Amino acid sequence: MLDRLDLEQKNTYEEISRIQAELTRAAHVRLEVENARCIPRKASVGATGYDLVSRNSVTLFVGDVVRVHTGVRMALPKGFEAQVRSRSGLASQGVIVVNSPGTIDSDYRGEVCVLMQSTKRTHEIKAGDRIAQLVIQRLPEVEFEIVEALEIDTVRGMGGFGSTGE
Repeated sequence: MLDRLDLEQKNTYEEISRIQAELTRAAHVRLEVENARCIPRKASVGATGYDLVSRNSVTLFVGDVVRVHTGVRMALPKGFEAQVRSRSGLASQGVIVVNSPGTIDSDYRGEVCVLMQSTKRTHEIKAGDRIAQLVIQRLPEVEFEIVEALEIDTVRGMGGFGSTGE
């Protein structure tokens, strides 16, 4: 009996180890870059996002939405996505990624561009300036189930748009 239990525990441990290895494996992302300056880089060891830089100099006039080119094309592995997010330092100055987070699908092969806007004053972006963060994430497999009615007996129920507090 102990031998059987040990074997079951070993099999369970091996399965957990296999799943853990799959969940923590590094995403292998292929990049095509205009020049070395365009390679996305982390600003620190603990950073979540890779900084994207502007390929050209651009002027952001207040309220205008501008497509800023990064000189980066990439191939994400299937099951991953990339998100383009505002950098907090720029956002505190009113310079934001308009559709943050912008989603880049794994089958997109065009240049990564960032939709930016300045909300406070005219802002000059120079070629090579860090403009946004690129965060790469694994996606869960999702299956939708069509039902006649959803259970709505929850604390929130059907409330939305500020219904849980002021």
